[in-house]
Amino acid sequence: MNVSEAILRELVDMGVDACFGNPGTSEMHLVASFDRVGGIKPILCLFEGVCTGAADGYARMAGKPAATLLHLAPGMGNGFANLHNAKRAHSRMINLVGDHATFHRKYDAPLQSDIHAVSKPVSDWIGDPVSGADAIHKVRQAFDIAMRPNGGLSTLIVPADIAWSDMGAVPARAAPTTAPKAPVDAALVRAAAAALTSGEPAILLIGGHGGLERPMRLAAAIAQKTGARLFTDTFMSRLARGRGRTKPERVPYLGEMAVPMLSGFRQCVAIGTKAPVGFFGYPNKPSTFLSPECKVHMPWSAGNDLSDVLEALAAEVGAAPAPVITDGPAPSLPGAGKISIETFANATAALLPEGAVVSDEANSSGLWAYLAFQNAAPHDWLSLTGGAIGQGIPVAVGAAVACPGRPVINLQADGSAMYTIQGLWTAARENLHVITVLLNNKSYFVLNMELDRVGATAQSERSRSLLSLEKPVMDFTAMARSMGVKAVRAEDNETYVKALQAALAEPGPHLIEVMLA
Repeated sequence: MNVSEAILRELVDMGVDACFGNPGTSEMHLVASFDRVGGIKPILCLFEGVCTGAADGYARMAGKPAATLLHLAPGMGNGFANLHNAKRAHSRMINLVGDHATFHRKYDAPLQSDIHAVSKPVSDWIGDPVSGADAIHKVRQAFDIAMRPNGGLSTLIVPADIAWSDMGAVPARAAPTTAPKAPVDAALVRAAAAALTSGEPAILLIGGHGGLERPMRLAAAIAQKTGARLFTDTFMSRLARGRGRTKPERVPYLGEMAVPMLSGFRQCVAIGTKAPVGFFGYPNKPSTFLSPECKVHMPWSAGNDLSDVLEALAAEVGAAPAPVITDGPAPSLPGAGKISIETFANATAALLPEGAVVSDEANSSGLWAYLAFQNAAPHDWLSLTGGAIGQGIPVAVGAAVACPGRPVINLQADGSAMYTIQGLWTAARENLHVITVLLNNKSYFVLNMELDRVGATAQSERSRSLLSLEKPVMDFTAMARSMGVKAVRAEDNETYVKALQAALAEPGPHLIEVMLA
């Protein structure tokens, strides 16, 4: 048995059962080892950004890490944007990055570059083994980091000569290298409880892994007991939504909306996140959304399980464990007519089956969708956590691999789709029940909006051309079909409803191109 095989066997023993890969020459021994190691499925992606985004989507739904298999520093670099999103999502991931043989590094070959430097901003831990035994030890470290209470991204560099060398005896497994989850700080919890019950206007803000159903119910109970307003971060890694579930408010993306909404609070308890700030800085506009007079309390640490913190806070304020959830009217199908961002959202929410997963990268066209899905059937909502576009299709692929019995609906903006359109091919190759609702408005509409918000002017065709996706107009239906995905185009409500009903009823990947005016 060589070291490559030993690495895969170690991953399987720890419960890793999926590897999203785009390998090259330095990873060939790892590739060959899949023939001898069962229990971990190799899944080919045509671009490293699809690998890393899919591993992120898998982790959000499975609660455990997938592996990626990447080729040297350029491969890691290609996957960087979705690694950034995964880090912001507090996801769990183990990146296996092949490297040149150690004896070849000194020759500065054309693909030689600094993997450590590329990996550092998107890694919580980097391992660079010097022997087979060290490689196995570092695989275990990588898993321990990924399984921390609030997630972790591990990068294990695998030099080719170590990968092909004989393993010998596998070292005995030592105790985990990471500490167990940290105990809740009772003093911080008491201070947070005092803030929420002070009589001053208070906000309870949830982020991180706090969007799952159990912690959200705890948060709702605390809010009901104390009178605090319950909010989540603008973009949650995973949020349990729909009928019968907690209905928090969401911090608006636009500062023009967020600042007046949050300016009246004088106490903020943030769990799994920090005080909200704008995505960007703007001329003569504040970067932070809370009032300067608002006191912020953070009764948690990265080592805490957020449910433990919320349980302690609920007990401190005497909150009932089962809050009352009030549902509004269920969404209904739109009537006949031309499709719009409102009617597409209402139709999708009305037809959404219970247990579905929604990957949301609709961007500007999806603002109504988030509201429309409030009282849809119970589902999980996955957001663009780090703001680096090109996440929607890969995250949907990973979620479908993690949850083979659940349909995945990808609400996908047209401009963002082109960053990782190759993910459709992986969905077809794996026969995943991913339904991509492609919202085609022929522009980077959100950037047109941002152009005005930052006070810039772009009136001529020369400058506006950088924000338009016309000339030529892209045919996403044809692109999807070329990659093995069933695809149709919808310009009216009736066509869209029929197409979505058919896609939900038939397993496998589908794309519906929604033509927005």
